[in-house]
Amino acid sequence: MTEKLEGAVPATTTGRSGRDLPMAVAVGAGMLVVVGLALFVWQPAFVGLAVIAVGAALWELSHAFARRDVHLTLAPLWVGAAGILVSAYVAGPEAMFVAFTLTVLGALVWRALDGYGPSGLRDTAASTFAVAYLPLMAGFAMLMLAQPDGTWRVLLFILLPVASDTGGFFAGVRFGKHPLAPSISPKKSWEGLAGSFLLASLVGVVGMVLLDGPWWWGVALGLATPVTGTFGDLAESLLKRDLGLKDMGTLLPGHGGVLDRLDSLLLTAPFAYLMLSAALGG
Repeated sequence: MTEKLEGAVPATTTGRSGRDLPMAVAVGAGMLVVVGLALFVWQPAFVGLAVIAVGAALWELSHAFARRDVHLTLAPLWVGAAGILVSAYVAGPEAMFVAFTLTVLGALVWRALDGYGPSGLRDTAASTFAVAYLPLMAGFAMLMLAQPDGTWRVLLFILLPVASDTGGFFAGVRFGKHPLAPSISPKKSWEGLAGSFLLASLVGVVGMVLLDGPWWWGVALGLATPVTGTFGDLAESLLKRDLGLKDMGTLLPGHGGVLDRLDSLLLTAPFAYLMLSAALGG
């Protein structure tokens, strides 16, 4: 997710977190309700929701890159993103990687037909990065969903970063004094990171017990998630800083853009998929 719920060094904007906290909580709770309904009522609806979210994030990334005169080939990326996510859910990891490769080739051909030009290599590299960063990483969540107990695996995968963000936020606001990466994201603190480890480990243990898995895998997930989530958040923060942006978009009041909500989930997804597969099979 993003810096809004990570260990925060006191800020002076709307509350100490630097966000409109009531709005952020309301929108976040609404998103969890929508995701929960999609997961438990009809799994394909969750796949569709993921396609929409990734498509919106690609649109945000395209507009952000355009600030530096880098242009993504959005049309083939949107089609390819849907193909990657659906292939992962329906046919597994091999199909997901085939769809990824076809999407990259499609972006290359599209850019060539549009006139490659002197910026063609740069634009194609940016499109390849976008495919790997967004739909490919999100595809691992679809691989989890396809398992017999996939609904619960995905729910745990989503709740772990939420717990990490929440623990980091409250620990950071209450105790945060030592910035974690001041040159990239000055609101994050080491104290907040400790809070992330604590709450994420608790949620991981409870989740693994409910899934009839070894409880120590829950601790491992609780220790891995704040690391992957923080790296994902810092990577997006570094990208935004380079592009001169505070948020990737404004689609989600109190949160910024869709990509600001997905950043930690994206990098966490492959690790959660591998660790849950090792602990529970599949």
